[in-house]
Amino acid sequence: MDAGLDSGMGSGFEAQSAQERWERRTQRPLMVLAVLFAVAYAVPIVDTSAGRSLTVACTVVEWVVWGAFAADYLVRLVLARHRAEFVRRHWLDLCAVMLPLVQPLRLLRIVSTVLLVGQRARMASQIRLTTYVAGAVVALLMFGSLAVLSVERESPDGNIKTLGDAVWWSFTTMTTVGYGDHAPTTGLGRILAVGLMLSGIALLGVVTANIAAWFIARFESDDAQERRQTEAISVLTEEVRALRAEVAALSGAAGAVVPGGRDGRRP
Repeated sequence: MDAGLDSGMGSGFEAQSAQERWERRTQRPLMVLAVLFAVAYAVPIVDTSAGRSLTVACTVVEWVVWGAFAADYLVRLVLARHRAEFVRRHWLDLCAVMLPLVQPLRLLRIVSTVLLVGQRARMASQIRLTTYVAGAVVALLMFGSLAVLSVERESPDGNIKTLGDAVWWSFTTMTTVGYGDHAPTTGLGRILAVGLMLSGIALLGVVTANIAAWFIARFESDDAQERRQTEAISVLTEEVRALRAEVAALSGAAGAVVPGGRDGRRP
């Protein structure tokens, strides 16, 4: 029984280490695929004169990139030591994998791929929180602009007709300013607006929390340094008092001996 337990623990450790090796080795290739996905998504929207062959090629690239991230999730699930816990901790990844399969709209595929890219990037140890937040802001701004332009450009009542209008609208929406000069008129465009506003609020909260944490850490560091200085001053004060007491004791002893000569008697 002990041998079986040791064998199970050993196999679990190997599976865990295999998962970590897989995540480390696939990090950069997946990020390259994410950039390729962004280009494939942007080309047909920006280049309105793109032919059918180019549009189909970009669509194929989008599906391939989504498939790569979906396969990455499945491989990590297989290599995970506790699969139920892995699914519970990465439920958003699972939703992103299943989302395009429910209804294969292009917008759902975009949302799911962006979610998978964001979750995968957040796991990378070399990507710090500041870089992650900055990348998330740029990605949301870019994909939000392209997505709203693709659904609003052909709307007869729409006022978002150019990429500049879309970028301006995305920026004002993410920052929750909302000037109102450009606004989506279609139902899908309004859904995009809601998602962009919620994402902007969430990112603003993350940035605010990090700034507050930095100030708190700085104040705590200053307080700790001040406490150390106060303690050092207190120790020095006690030492000075002790030295004064010793000096006073030695001075008193010397005064008692010197007036009487060597034996303490007057001549």
